[in-house]
Amino acid sequence: MSKELVVPDGKKLELLSKEEASLVSKEIVNVREEVRDCPYLEEALKVLPVKGYRSAIGSYWNAVIDDIRQKIIHRSLDLFNKEVNPKKKIEKYEDFQDYVTDNDLIEGAYKIGVLSWEARKLMHQARETRNMFHGHPKSSDPGLLKVLNLISDCNKYVLSQEFPPSIIDISTYLAQMDSPDFSRNEIAVDQAFTDLPPVYKTELSNRFYTTYCSDSVSSDLRGNIEFCAPILWSSLTKEDKKQIGKRFDKEVVEGNKQKITKAFSYIKLVNGLMYVSSASRRILIEPLVSELNESLDDWDKEAKLVKKILPASKFIPADLLIDFVGAITKTFVGYKGSSYSYSRTNFYSNAAAPSIKEMFQSFDSAGIDAFVEVVKTDRVLRRRIKEAGQLERLRVLANILLENEIASEQAEQFLDALCDEDETEEFFTKVLPKLKKS
Repeated sequence: MSKELVVPDGKKLELLSKEEASLVSKEIVNVREEVRDCPYLEEALKVLPVKGYRSAIGSYWNAVIDDIRQKIIHRSLDLFNKEVNPKKKIEKYEDFQDYVTDNDLIEGAYKIGVLSWEARKLMHQARETRNMFHGHPKSSDPGLLKVLNLISDCNKYVLSQEFPPSIIDISTYLAQMDSPDFSRNEIAVDQAFTDLPPVYKTELSNRFYTTYCSDSVSSDLRGNIEFCAPILWSSLTKEDKKQIGKRFDKEVVEGNKQKITKAFSYIKLVNGLMYVSSASRRILIEPLVSELNESLDDWDKEAKLVKKILPASKFIPADLLIDFVGAITKTFVGYKGSSYSYSRTNFYSNAAAPSIKEMFQSFDSAGIDAFVEVVKTDRVLRRRIKEAGQLERLRVLANILLENEIASEQAEQFLDALCDEDETEEFFTKVLPKLKKS
């Protein structure tokens, strides 16, 4: 049986049994060391031995609210304000008491990463328990099990949890990046961005894009954005990436060449061309492909143009594919010639060749079909591959496509015939179609 305590006014207070006190003692210690001196917990410990369950629930909940507020301040008040949009901007601890309800506090803490999804659910349950039994004196009396369940959840999900990492302030972080002393440590930068909630990642992504395209950005900041932007991009949502793609499309439509050049550099930097519209890609790529076609055998130009085309080579618009494949194929194949300075007879751009092979390695089935069509129909290429050296170089590209193992049955048969050195004559006489006289 529980013991009784007689207080000065003559009332008798029932005390916890030994077994009940043991249960409370085991649960109450499951908090962080620095929380044990919290006055709210001390108050709960004072009333629990005399079964002051309502007061214990209220005091314990106050300790939870205090801990969540402190963690939000440590994490980021700025982000909390953006997520919750309270009646008044929260700038100090006292503002929580006047302008943030317990419900909004829990929701905001979850959105900025102070509480986990599970913690959010359980803290809302604990809030309801507090409202029912401490906020409404006429409710039924809570039992010890109800109190212990609340204490257990509050300890597990809040009071035992360490403070979350603080979130970078975007303006401060950009100011740090605008310095030669900014540390280009990939692990540290990745950690800083990984901890950011979605709303901050969206804002930082747009700030990077805007700043990089600005006329007044310093070389330090531009270089540091070039280091950081790809790291941030990898953690963005598809919607965030589409947003940057739409901003780039707008730049293209507005037609400011200087802005388009800077914006295109950023898009290539983060490998974001797949989020740019087909129309924008055509506007950017078509002049390069046309110039490459017109610069055949000008090795320096070929090298420069191929380098510019490479980042966009996976995103060639369908109606530009034949011209693109034809241009890079002829550049790679080169021509047969002679020189007093060199003993070689096969001439092509050495600098462009590795990038072209890289492009062929990423061809999809449409690219392979375009290659087959080019070999069949391009008059310049057909003349050049009559020479053994140029045919051999064409076979290098064909073998890359065969190794991709994605060619259609018909295309694969054509590539096999092209690569069969023992059937070269048959390939030219029976496989290749005759060209109509121009």
